[in-house]
Amino acid sequence: MFLRKSEAEAELQEDLVIYRKGCQMDSMERKLPIGVQSFPEIIQGNYLYVDKTEYIFRLVHTGKPYFLSRPRRFGKSLLLSTMRSYWEGRKELFRGLAIEKLEEKKGEPWQPHPVFYFDFNRDDYTRESALEDILEAHLSDWENEYGIEREETAGRSLAVRFQNLLKCASEKAGKKCVVLVDEYDKPLLDALGKEELVEHNKAVFKGVFSSLKSYEAYIAFVFITGVTNFSKISIFSDLNQLRDISMNAEYANICGITDQEMRETFLPEIRELADEQGFSTEECLEKLRRTYDGYCFHQNAEGVYNPYSLLNAFADREVDAYWFETGTPTFLVKRLREMHFDVRKYTDRTLYANRRMLKDYQEDNPDPIPLLYQSGYLTIVGSDARGGILILGFPNEEVRIGFLESLMPAYVTGTGAGSGKDIYTLRSYLETADLEGMKNVFTALFASIPYTTADAPFEHYFQTVIYIVFTLLGQFAQCEMHTWTGRIDCVVETKNYIYIFEFKRDKGAEDALQQKEKMRYAEPFAADARRLFKIGVNFDSESRMLTEWKAVEQKSE
Repeated sequence: MFLRKSEAEAELQEDLVIYRKGCQMDSMERKLPIGVQSFPEIIQGNYLYVDKTEYIFRLVHTGKPYFLSRPRRFGKSLLLSTMRSYWEGRKELFRGLAIEKLEEKKGEPWQPHPVFYFDFNRDDYTRESALEDILEAHLSDWENEYGIEREETAGRSLAVRFQNLLKCASEKAGKKCVVLVDEYDKPLLDALGKEELVEHNKAVFKGVFSSLKSYEAYIAFVFITGVTNFSKISIFSDLNQLRDISMNAEYANICGITDQEMRETFLPEIRELADEQGFSTEECLEKLRRTYDGYCFHQNAEGVYNPYSLLNAFADREVDAYWFETGTPTFLVKRLREMHFDVRKYTDRTLYANRRMLKDYQEDNPDPIPLLYQSGYLTIVGSDARGGILILGFPNEEVRIGFLESLMPAYVTGTGAGSGKDIYTLRSYLETADLEGMKNVFTALFASIPYTTADAPFEHYFQTVIYIVFTLLGQFAQCEMHTWTGRIDCVVETKNYIYIFEFKRDKGAEDALQQKEKMRYAEPFAADARRLFKIGVNFDSESRMLTEWKAVEQKSE
């Protein structure tokens, strides 16, 4: 993804002329479009814009009905707003962008069409009539626009009214209609857990959007976006010609920001962030890559950055968790805990799926992986082309840390900051070699595991808590580290100390230490000048308590 360091450094030393619609922009005038999802507002307000219009040109000239799934806060609404401006023939907004020259090669470019833009972002769909109210508002506005009298719509269903609109608008404009649907699945995701409401909203969709097939003679283009692809929703079964480009290599980067796009568009912001944080420019780029990059929507495609997080980092001049703060996956956390999912699979590259599985989400499917992928908590990190197998994992540090922090309270109660069993307290003990403090943290953590039954075995909680704790400790903690003699449970490295942990259940701490000696786990660190501690820990399954803790310092020879 990145240029080799020497090439990148050479590129960054050049004086970059910021190209923005053919104009130079003073750094004080540079505006970041945080929260701005309207393409006209971005262009007219002189905000920075990453040009994605070449993709739109390809779409509108090669097909008709499309579906795109992308995580929340990934630019879907801006993409549809850009499409809307294109189909409305607003050529002046596209001056200097890729599509302007591409359209010159086509006959009769920039012809305005009737556009019906359904925006399902703007309501809470936990009440039964919410979806109908939004549809009613949309249809009423368009009926007024096209001169359809209220008497003509009285007693008619939403579906019939939409069909009438498509026919009337097409005939009046002399052009076919365009239908854009933003976040179609929000009425379904909001209602998860309320089966009757989910089925009700599905039926409403079936009634209204079945028109997209039966009235296709009046339709020039259809584009539907959402987070998920609900396989059983009637909008997809009725629209069997709908082309799903969610995992298409050609459109893998239609949303999100590539490394090249970031460098070309935001180099002044990168340098300002680097100065604020005391990084070199290249160090800043690496930090941004680890934190926000890595979303991959096709196994052979370049990864992309989360645009919401990237823009907020530039605005605040702070690398922080922005995307994850916009929503906590409560229902996903609950489902993972209930199914005793082995969370270690997130990072050990043993989480497998195929394209069909990832594109096919069903709300009654006990497997959470499709929804975790479509929601952006997992992404493609590798593949086996021969078997069509995709390897999944966390896209970046923001998601990895945020998701595990959300999981922790589901397995251990009362782990907030200042509780004495939080990650920050444990980290401070590790940095000062406070062995008794470490013991107390682990004792408190495992005493806080909720009561478990045969359906929720202690072993699952035991392994999960150890994994989450050491993963959240950061880059100097490594679980299940492989050596030439075996596999160490956990290794933690700080500036002055190295800790080798071995955890046992119902065997004794001494057994853990003997295993360390037998397997010679300390040998990889023999030349390291830091003090090394070997720590054996035993937990009792019946009492769910830490019963033994034995720490031995490795003496240098």
